Amino acid sequence: MRLRALLDTDALGLRLLGGEDELERGVRGVMTTDLRDPSRYLSGGELVLTGLAWRRDAADSEPFVRILAQAGVAAVAAGTAELGDVPDDLVVACARHRLPLFAVHESVAFATITEHVVRQVSGERAGDLAAVVDRHRRMMTSGPAGGGPEVVLDLLGSDLDLRAWVLSPTGRLIAGSRAAGPSLPAGVCARLAAEQLAASRTGRRGPHRVTQGQTTYSLFPVRGSGRSAPAPHDVRETVLSDWVLAVEADAGDWAEERLDLLHGVTQLIAVERDRRDAARTVRRRLAQEVLELVQTGAAPAEIAARLRVAAPVLLPGLGAAPHWQVVVARVDWDGGEVDGGPVARALLEEILVDPGSTGPEHSDRIAVAHTGDEAVALVPLPAVTGEHDGPGTGILADALLASVRDPLTAGLDGDGRLTLGVSAAVHSAEGLRGALEEARHARRVAAARQGRVCAAGHQELASHVLLLPFVPDDVRRAFTARLLDPLRDYDRRHRAELIPTLEAFLDCDGSWTRCASRLHLHVNTLRYRVGRIEQLTGRDLSRLEDKLDFFLALRMN
Repeated sequence: MRLRALLDTDALGLRLLGGEDELERGVRGVMTTDLRDPSRYLSGGELVLTGLAWRRDAADSEPFVRILAQAGVAAVAAGTAELGDVPDDLVVACARHRLPLFAVHESVAFATITEHVVRQVSGERAGDLAAVVDRHRRMMTSGPAGGGPEVVLDLLGSDLDLRAWVLSPTGRLIAGSRAAGPSLPAGVCARLAAEQLAASRTGRRGPHRVTQGQTTYSLFPVRGSGRSAPAPHDVRETVLSDWVLAVEADAGDWAEERLDLLHGVTQLIAVERDRRDAARTVRRRLAQEVLELVQTGAAPAEIAARLRVAAPVLLPGLGAAPHWQVVVARVDWDGGEVDGGPVARALLEEILVDPGSTGPEHSDRIAVAHTGDEAVALVPLPAVTGEHDGPGTGILADALLASVRDPLTAGLDGDGRLTLGVSAAVHSAEGLRGALEEARHARRVAAARQGRVCAAGHQELASHVLLLPFVPDDVRRAFTARLLDPLRDYDRRHRAELIPTLEAFLDCDGSWTRCASRLHLHVNTLRYRVGRIEQLTGRDLSRLEDKLDFFLALRMN
């Protein structure tokens, strides 16, 4: 389709800001991004939608537009909801690179533009897909709530005789067509999700074929923003959040038109995923606000006021939450070049959903923020009336990862780790700061264990961290002196910085590469320092017990 056709479609709310001579350009896809460098996701011909979150000052526009122009995108459409107006520096940069620029009216959702472009482009590719898309549009708009992913899956069954399901990255069943019959068993879902995650780590574009028993499934990734570009060069930024379309068929001998059809269907499902992510925006903002108040030491009354605002959103119709729990998660990749915070947030939002639930909207009681490489979930516990119920019926660390361990281990693929900590339930704003620290300590205990996916709960802290305030001062001094004085003396005489090295090593969960990178040291230099620490103290930093002793000594110091 042509850019001019988009401009002439009043429902899309586009206003041309520059590039009138380029309106005959063809559009082959659509991508939504707020990355400063989205080149890895671009293949050329896309309409790029952006909310301008990448722009910090006027100097950012030129490199952003240059990257898009070099990738061969068709045009840029900037939303006005965040800044009010499209900044002049972006207009100038687009004019310099002859890149058409549109402003999107704040009343128009990016998902609306995405669905329109997908429908038009897919219709040009294959007649049978055009029919599916048209029926999907009519069915999706026939009711106030829309039809959800099930609608397009039903069309695959009725029009193409294909049984299909949509799965989360952890193997939770999100949607299935009525023609697909009974739901897939949980074990099959987990296996398919694991196979998709493992295949995606290779960087190959789907579909990936998997044989389970006597049945062959073809797996198509469903990525956010409805983008149709191949998998990125470094898939670690998205692999643990992608949905998957599982089709009961062997796509190995399909014609190109049929493959295009299914890739188009994944774009339609991606629109539904975008709607789910948009619904999470308010909950994420509430969590971020509470987290900032807690971390900056705000008064309990101020935190309590914010919790009163959050409770009706997270527990609609149930009033205030009598108890809260905090869950902290962290995803670490070897090398440390991938930002783990957004990945951990997306994972935590999925992990905290009941694995037995279906559908895309069962996370409406979960608010997750991220700070640095860490994601923090604020989980309200509603009032319970059962005789044996109480705050103890909340989240349990041991059970949290049981059903998702295998798929996530496949996605982490030998170079990543997920560690997770769970606090006890607290009943007031005063207890929230302690709950956050408790969850963080529990995550550190999990990080000291072996395995790619580890969790620890507050119960495992009862023997040390929670008792620290009650340890007599003379016991504290004796304990820390026994472990840290040899290192202090050595640092004083040799300026060796063994104490900072020990702190960084524990903070990096014993990762040699991340610790060396943080300290700007060669790994061999780090190994020498850790060896010296072990020699001076008689301890072994590969042992969990000794790591915990050093951790406690530093905490009490």
